[in-house]
Amino acid sequence: MLNHSSSLNRVFYALSDPSRLTIVERLSKKGASVSELAQPLNMSMAAVVQHIQILEESGLIKTHKVGRVRSCQVEPRSFELIETWLNQRRKFWERNLDRLGEFLEKTEKERKK
Repeated sequence: MLNHSSSLNRVFYALSDPSRLTIVERLSKKGASVSELAQPLNMSMAAVVQHIQILEESGLIKTHKVGRVRSCQVEPRSFELIETWLNQRRKFWERNLDRLGEFLEKTEKERKK
């Protein structure tokens, strides 16, 4: 459980930065080189590389190097981790809201007696 939680924390940390989120959104459409990703961002290449490293360490993207070009692509399995976590939260709140609804119905019926 600790490993799962730690992985999830790294993923959410990586996505919390607007520049990294922009990079992931672009990569979700198609893979790109680091220099292609850097073009629209208003930062140095070194800063872009740091963002790429954080995204790769979180497992959100994979990189590979061919010659002098480092290319990036999204790693779908990390998004499955987020989806699982969100589904668990949704189920938890749906159950609690259903129980609250039942309680309010019961209270209302008792109040009307």
